[in-house]
Amino acid sequence: MLDFALAAIASILFVVDPPGALPTYLVMSQGANSAKRRPTAWRVSLVATVTLAVFGGASNILCRLFGLTMPAFQIAGGLILFLAALDMIRAQRPTREGPGEICEDSEKPDVAVTPLAVPLLAGPAALSTVTILMSRAVSWAEVAVIYVAILLTGMVIYVTLRLAEPLSRGLGKTGIQVFSSVLGLILAAIAVQSVLDGLTGARLLAGQ
Repeated sequence: MLDFALAAIASILFVVDPPGALPTYLVMSQGANSAKRRPTAWRVSLVATVTLAVFGGASNILCRLFGLTMPAFQIAGGLILFLAALDMIRAQRPTREGPGEICEDSEKPDVAVTPLAVPLLAGPAALSTVTILMSRAVSWAEVAVIYVAILLTGMVIYVTLRLAEPLSRGLGKTGIQVFSSVLGLILAAIAVQSVLDGLTGARLLAGQ
């Protein structure tokens, strides 16, 4: 149980990558004072948390509705995670938003829901991660652990965004890139393991 809990927390937290969202968050909220950034940070963390939790609860239903098997989702999710990991290692985030989207959405009155919460934080890779973890859960206790991991991730998102300005000054652009690269390397290993689990589940690879 402890191993599953640590894997769940690490997987969700690393793929959501709150520190990696700091530069975009600062661009989106430029010109706003601390009082205005506080409710924005709260909405971003709330929407991202609810999105991950709802998708996690509905993932099995969606798989049955579209006739998808868990091995297929594990392999597809692993590939998406691997692409996200490569972006993080290269200190890029093209799988989530582009410069055009940042400029376009920064002109909107409220950017907390999109693109900050979805898909910047709760993007395809994060949703795939939650789905994969749900497919591995064999008891209600493990399902509860996944939801706790999602809640903890939401709290980290809020704290990170609230500390965006001092963290950005302290880490600097280079520091954020290095941190994201380290998390990306760990995430790449998790993604490869997900693909291997999917191949084993589909009986395309002999289990240990």
